[in-house]
Order: sequence, then C-alpha cells, then structure tokens
Amino acid sequence: MAAEIQRGLEDVVALESRICFIDGQKGRLIYRGYDIRELAERSTFEEVAYLLWYGRLPTASQLDELTSRLVPLRELPPALAREIDELPLSAHPMDILRTAVSALALVEPEETRPGPTSIGGAQRLTAALPTILGRFHRRRNGGKPPEARPGLSAAAYLLYALLDREPTELEARALDVALILHADHELNASTFSARVTASTLSDLYSSITSAVGTLKGPLHGGANERVMELLAEIGNPERAEEVVTGKLSRHERIMGFGHRVYKVEDPRATILREWSRRVGEAKNELRYYELLRQVEAVVHREKGLYPNVDLYSGSMYTLLGIPHDLFTPIFAASRVVGWTAHVLEEYEDLRLIRPTAKYVGPTDLPYVPIADRR
Repeated sequence: MAAEIQRGLEDVVALESRICFIDGQKGRLIYRGYDIRELAERSTFEEVAYLLWYGRLPTASQLDELTSRLVPLRELPPALAREIDELPLSAHPMDILRTAVSALALVEPEETRPGPTSIGGAQRLTAALPTILGRFHRRRNGGKPPEARPGLSAAAYLLYALLDREPTELEARALDVALILHADHELNASTFSARVTASTLSDLYSSITSAVGTLKGPLHGGANERVMELLAEIGNPERAEEVVTGKLSRHERIMGFGHRVYKVEDPRATILREWSRRVGEAKNELRYYELLRQVEAVVHREKGLYPNVDLYSGSMYTLLGIPHDLFTPIFAASRVVGWTAHVLEEYEDLRLIRPTAKYVGPTDLPYVPIADRR
C-alpha cells in the first residue's frame, strides 16, 4: 500500500511535547497548562519565559532571581559587538540576528552544549537579542548602543533598545502582552526546524540559528508587514471595501487572516485587537484600528475567514514607533523562549527526526557514456 503524503506535514503528529497545546476548534492556546488569555492578562513576559523553560510559574523570589540574572546578560561580548558594528547597514535586521546568534556560539561555547546546562544559553539569547537589534538599529540611525538598564522589564528594555527612549507604562505593557502572545505556538515551522537541528545533538545556538533563518521566510514571519502595506494602499477608510473585494476577486491573499490550525478566531488576535485599540486611543490615532475593523468585516463576509495574530500586531508596533523591518525580529525576540524550551525538551528525549519522502522520479534510466550524451 502506497504511503499517504501529507503536504506540508499537515496534521502529522511528529512528537510528544509538554510545552504548548492548540485547540483549533475552540480557539484556545495553552502554555504548560495555562490559557493564553489569563497569562496575557495577569503575567509578564519574564514569568512566561520561566514557565516555558521550567514547566511551572515562578514564585516571587524565583522571578526576582531570573530577572536579576537576565539583566547582565543583555551586555554583548566585545567581539560580537564589534562584528555587529562592521556588518553592512543595508542588511535586513533578520540577517543581522541570524549572524549574531551564530557568532555568539563562538565566544560562549560553554552555553551551547546539548543538555540541561543549555538553559544558560536560553537565558543568554533571550536577554541579548534585544541588545543585538537595538545596537544595529541605533547604528543605522547614527545613535549610540543601548545600555543594560537594570530597572527596565524585558519589554520595556526592548523598546528602549530600539527607540532610544524609555517607554511609557502603557507602551511597555502593550509590548509585554505581544511578547507573551508570540512566545510559543507548538510545532510551527521555525520551532520544528530548531527541534530537527537539536535532534542531531547539535548545539543550542545552532538550533536557534536554524529557527531564525526559518522565521525570516515571508510565509512564516513578516505577515504583519504585509498588513501594514495593505493599510497604506487603502489609505482612506472609504476605500477599504473596494480595495479588499478587488484583491479577493483577483484571488490575492489578504494577510492576517486564516490559520493552518485555528478554525475559529486566533485567541491572540482577540487580545491584540483590544491592545491595538488601547494604544491607538493613547496616541490619539485610531485610524489603523478602524481600517482593520473594516478589512476584518469584509474578509469575514466574503471568505468566512477569521483574523490571526498578525492582523493587529503590526499596527500596534507602528504606533509604538517601531519600523516595519523590525516586526519579524521582535517576533524572534519573543519566540526565542519557546524555541529554546523546545530545544531543551528535545535534548531530554532525543530521537533523530528523519521523515521519509515519496520518490516520484525515474528509477531505470540507462547510463550513457559522456561521449555519447546529447
């Protein structure tokens, strides 16, 4: 009996995991047993990182210890800082991130070895990615590198590193929620690539380099950038119906809608919709929010599709002052806690991930000597 092919490995169960559960029929996302709605409302990104790494929510003292440990890890080794400063300013920030993660393994090899001690590397990467992005982005704007700033949370520090100013409490909390929502999502493409790399007993930083490279692809990361391009094309709210229906009639994809797993609305989109409105009200700029609500109504009416996490995140990031080419790197700065949690889990129960392909080419071609080939 011929093996059945599942294109894109859709619905193929590849492994067991205790990290993340998605109920696509009910629109639920669970981290280690906790519903994402409750985590987004009541927790911080640091708490969620602890949860994903250690399998439980931290006590107050455990959270303080983790926070204290992360702050000095924001400082980059001098060799890595010099390398970032020598990379071309025209490079995409995702290329900078991929190169920097790989280079970090050269100066901190002890943090990369497979096994439980790689938790140190997980924390190093989580702390350092915002500094890497901030250093490059400030340099291309003629600014000075960010400092560690121990008084700032992870989300506040990321905004400070990028924008060269301390964020407001609302801005920091809005990004904190976004980081929580993007921290993990089961076996998405980048997480799977990280686990495949880890399954070979390769080191942690190689696994995360694989994940960053995978996230760079526009079919995985970058959809929220396309959403902002759509809003720019629409421009005037009165044109929303015309532009969206026109695209749909030409069978063009409207980014920010539909999901491989969710059959109802992505719960992350529900949360980000509200935060997009809150930030818009605080900035006295609700144009993006109102445009997106119109787009949402048209797409649902015409196609029955629900929003996913990308529909509202880009508009919120834009209102926070974040350039569009940093949207996907921010995704990485959040998802790194999920990537590393999955790599650590893979090290606990190693089995080389090696699927099979169905061969569809010829099998009995006669060999032709080179002199007789035409």
